[in-house]
Amino acid sequence: MRLLTHNMLSSNIKGVTNGYPLRLEAEKWSVKEVDLNRDFLTNIFPRIEWRPLVDAARSLGLSSLPDDADPSMLNSDDFLKGFHHALLEIHVEEGALICPETGRRFPINKGIPNMLLHEDEV
Repeated sequence: MRLLTHNMLSSNIKGVTNGYPLRLEAEKWSVKEVDLNRDFLTNIFPRIEWRPLVDAARSLGLSSLPDDADPSMLNSDDFLKGFHHALLEIHVEEGALICPETGRRFPINKGIPNMLLHEDEV
């Protein structure tokens, strides 16, 4: 699971009003190089919730992202490289996503987050 995916997932448990962002607990993760695509990064930037991305990256020990970001930073090659690396090259293989409201753990196995709800959560 890439941090791009993490940034877009939320808990949909019945009754949960604050299911985003999910806290990331990674047991195993890897880096898989991907060609940098400036156009993709520029177009996806407005859709990214910056603070959850930074928090997820820092939970993995990546501290290269700034605390805050704005569109003017997309003109910086250094910023783009760090944004690209965090968003697209880090792959969480094993771990869990935790609902901020209920503490419900959604497992990540072989890079796939299991967001299926139990019968009583629907």
